[in-house]
Order: sequence, then structure tokens, then C-alpha cells
Amino acid sequence: MPGPADAVGRTVGPVIVRPETSDDAAAVRSVERDAFGHDVEADLVDALRDAPLDTLSFVAELDGTVVGHVMLTPSLLDAPPRLVTVLALGPLAVAPGHQKQGVGRGLVAHALREAEAAGYPLVFLEGDWNYYSRLGFQRADALGFRAPSLRIPPPAFQVAVLRHHERWMTGTFVYPDVFWRLDCVGLRDPELEEVMARIDAP
Repeated sequence: MPGPADAVGRTVGPVIVRPETSDDAAAVRSVERDAFGHDVEADLVDALRDAPLDTLSFVAELDGTVVGHVMLTPSLLDAPPRLVTVLALGPLAVAPGHQKQGVGRGLVAHALREAEAAGYPLVFLEGDWNYYSRLGFQRADALGFRAPSLRIPPPAFQVAVLRHHERWMTGTFVYPDVFWRLDCVGLRDPELEEVMARIDAP
């Protein structure tokens, strides 16, 4: 039976979600690589961790083993009055043997609670609409936000609106340089064509 989470963690079933520590780096890289089947997201996490950014990074731990990871990175919203610091959620990864068990949902819920507690007004992401729409995200274009790239399919550009958001906070979402340098914004052909075909399919 799971016990109560301690002061720095939160239980999700038998899984504890807690802040990432320096000892978790290798395990996080392994989870990212195994979940996506390549090194792109793992390399992005390493680069974000090394950049001068106040990232928020959390792991899901089961019986002492890291089985999931999510990262929040400070980004910008180019609002008409001024720039606003917001967050980008991603990558989100769960080890293949632990997917479809609520681990990802628990990580996202924890990340949003921490983002709100830290005073951020908005959390943006690129991801599967069918998945993230069940976790508190909405289509960002429907709320008047503009994507940072035309290579992001409109349904994939999503936002969670937190309680610190004010009505004037609208405009274009801007990723930090690390995402652009590693070419981690939007999709490249033919991947984009395949995604758009699925979206347009009857």
C-alpha cells in the first residue's frame, strides 16, 4: 500500500512524483530515450538542464526506480503591452513498461500544480490533442494565442490557463533558444504531412 507523499513528493498510486535531483540525470536520459526511441528528447533535456534557465523538472519513481519524467521551461509570451514569462511543458516521457498506467497523467498534474504555485500564468506545449485535452489543456489558437512556428499543427499547439493569467496576456508564444538550436520546434516533412493527413481524415 502506498504511503503519504513526503514534503517534496506526491503519490500517484504506488508512484511518487518528486523534483528531479542531480542523481537522476542518467535515469532520466534512459527514460526519455526508451520512451521516444531516439536521443532527440534526451538531448533536449540535457541541454535545458545545462542552460541558464530556471527549469522545473520532475520524475515519477516506483520502488526506487525512475519510470517517468517531465520538464517545464521558462519561455516568453509576446503580449502587446510587454513580454510575459510563461512555461513550456515537455518533454514528457514514461518508460515503455509503465505507460497507460496514469504515470504521465500524474506527472502533468503535478507539473501544473507546481507551475501555478510558482505564479506562472500559462503553460504551453506541443502534443497529442486527444491526450492532453483530458489533462487540462486547450487548443491555444482557439484562445487567441499564436504558435511560434507554422510547422506546429494547430491542434497540437495547446495551453493550460492558470489562475494568474490576465485577459491582456495574449499574443505569440516564443521558445527559448535551446529548442531552436536543437531543432525541437514543430515537425519536419514528411512527419508534418502524415500528422495533418490524420487530422483531416474523416
